[in-house]
Amino acid sequence: MDNTDNKKNKSEEDMELKELHKVWGPVEAEVVKGYLESNGIPCIFRGKVVQSVHPFSADGLGEIKIFVAEKDYSKAKELLEKKVGI
Repeated sequence: MDNTDNKKNKSEEDMELKELHKVWGPVEAEVVKGYLESNGIPCIFRGKVVQSVHPFSADGLGEIKIFVAEKDYSKAKELLEKKVGI
């Protein structure tokens, strides 16, 4: 395998996302994101509704899932458990 193939495989690994945690609103999600990013772990959110359009959490609609790269999952989970007790 040449160097180009190695870079491609590494890039694909970085793209694999794993669900880290669920929160119930954009404020809590931003706090977790800020904490993770301050420790060098980027993350993304996925939710059932666009929070800026429907800013409520009735019947689970406010649930936001936080995802990190699979390679960062263990470190991110450890940080949340240690700091926040999740």
